[in-house]
Amino acid sequence: MKPDFDLGVVLAHIEEAIRPYPKAAMFDLAERGYNSLFEQLISCIVSIRTLDETTIPVSLRLFEAARTPEQLLALDIPTLTQLLYGTTYPDQKAYTLRGIAERTMNEFGGQLPADFETLTSLKGVGPKCANLALGVATGQAAISVDIHVHRVVNRWGYVQTKQPEQTLKVLEAQVPRKQWVSINRLLMPFGKHICTGTLPHCSTCPVRQWCEQVGVTRHR
Repeated sequence: MKPDFDLGVVLAHIEEAIRPYPKAAMFDLAERGYNSLFEQLISCIVSIRTLDETTIPVSLRLFEAARTPEQLLALDIPTLTQLLYGTTYPDQKAYTLRGIAERTMNEFGGQLPADFETLTSLKGVGPKCANLALGVATGQAAISVDIHVHRVVNRWGYVQTKQPEQTLKVLEAQVPRKQWVSINRLLMPFGKHICTGTLPHCSTCPVRQWCEQVGVTRHR
């Protein structure tokens, strides 16, 4: 990491740079009114290994039919699978969503607890989705690390990790809590459109002066 690296300054530059680009899917859906913890968690499951360009319309289609655990349980697996068409593994995700809805109704009276340990105890829910849902839906300080966040902070030299799970732990130790939710909100679109996996836009990057360009061999 460069000696003059200031995360707050870097994030402020990124906030301005990503304005022309679409928002990250969960934040986009929240602005449309789909901001309950259940809706956010369900949409994050939909998003797994699926582009935002697909996640958003699939989530909207699903929410037209079911926005609550009770409504989702009224759908049979074939119907749920059809609603999830376009996302990866729609049949598998249908069972995952139904399982989440069943536990929400049977164990929590229809209201998901805003608790990381509880959410990650649900089959199919990992740290990324649990933290993203908590951060967006409840405002809890939570860092969600997807492949974009993992790549960007390693490229900066801000962390030196091999897996997103390791990146999460380091970021929790280094990033001020007030910036935790902003990490995914800003770095996901930044990593998707500017600091891309291949041929990143280094020549026009707004934070190039603070970046170590770790692993970058070719860029635009």
